[in-house]
Amino acid sequence: MANNLKEYIRTIPDFPHAGIQFRDITTLFNNSKGLRDTVDQMAEAMAIHNFDQVAGLEARGFMLGAALAYKLGLGFTMIRKKGKLPGKTISQDYDLEYGKATLEIHDDAIEPGQKILLFDDLIATGGTAEAGVNLIERLGGKVEMAAFIIDLPELGGRKKIENLGIPTYVLCEFEGL
Repeated sequence: MANNLKEYIRTIPDFPHAGIQFRDITTLFNNSKGLRDTVDQMAEAMAIHNFDQVAGLEARGFMLGAALAYKLGLGFTMIRKKGKLPGKTISQDYDLEYGKATLEIHDDAIEPGQKILLFDDLIATGGTAEAGVNLIERLGGKVEMAAFIIDLPELGGRKKIENLGIPTYVLCEFEGL
């Protein structure tokens, strides 16, 4: 059934740069069946685990991550771009496919020892996910699993996260950049 989700995901060529095939999940969000199927499939796969929190990466990781946390009966933590959180934060710099950025998390968002499901819509090179893992671990949390709607396997992000010792789950893959 997960491959059916690909039908709801639009590909936009040459965005944000020439040669990039942008996988746009706004069309997935716009479709009630696609949205429901995505949350249900992810929740079903994650329900066998014993997480304490879901941590979502900005920004699309918030939308479905929060729905996933609700469905699993868990709390939800936001990992945001620099300057977006109002309280005291810690930050982590990381490399993007086409630049650099910084993520932040509230310094009291994760309690030591909490088991965390890290969630985002897509994994490409893995830089954003790795930064999220680092933030969670710096607060004493343990990323038990990372989950994504889409994997772009040619960019190696999933392998990067798995090489950190973190099991990784994806609903669908797209070949190519």
